[in-house]
Amino acid sequence: MEFSYGSSDVDNDYENDNANNNDSRFKSKNLDAERRRRAKLNDRLLQLRALVPIITNMTKAYIIKDAITYIEELDSHVSELKDELLELGDSFPPREETKSANIDVVKNIIAPKEMKCYGIEPEVKVSPIDDNKVWIKVVYEKKMGGFTKLVEAITRLGLEFNDTNFTTSNGAAVISSCLEGMKNNVEETEEVIMSVLSNI
Repeated sequence: MEFSYGSSDVDNDYENDNANNNDSRFKSKNLDAERRRRAKLNDRLLQLRALVPIITNMTKAYIIKDAITYIEELDSHVSELKDELLELGDSFPPREETKSANIDVVKNIIAPKEMKCYGIEPEVKVSPIDDNKVWIKVVYEKKMGGFTKLVEAITRLGLEFNDTNFTTSNGAAVISSCLEGMKNNVEETEEVIMSVLSNI
């Protein structure tokens, strides 16, 4: 008896073997991915268990339940502390404001006394350099915002600062600078600067 295999039978057997191989590869890839996922989940649960101080049972469900309970306790504790801070904040001014207010008071009291103690008097000198430039020297009491006010006032006169030097010592501030764009005469410029200094 002679057996003959038709080409269709061989093709069917080959296709079945390929399908089985593909299924096993597909299944093994899924199994590996699932194992990695479970390992990650178990690692995260161990980390969570290490962070939560009271774990009643070592099962996954109890670890998560205990973690939720602990987080709720922490949340209520945070709310209580916020309420306490608000109550304390109403009875005391904020520290920053108190500190800056004290510093301003001390600076405004000490600076003039210190300046007078060393015999330093406020002064303004304006000397022409050429038709468009003047050199100024201004000595005044060191106060918060004084330099800014002085620069703004001089800029409003249409003068531009060049080669400026600013120094503070013994409660006094000294500015020396070359100004360009001189339109007023020297006396008017000195008067304007002195009026600005008296308002600082």
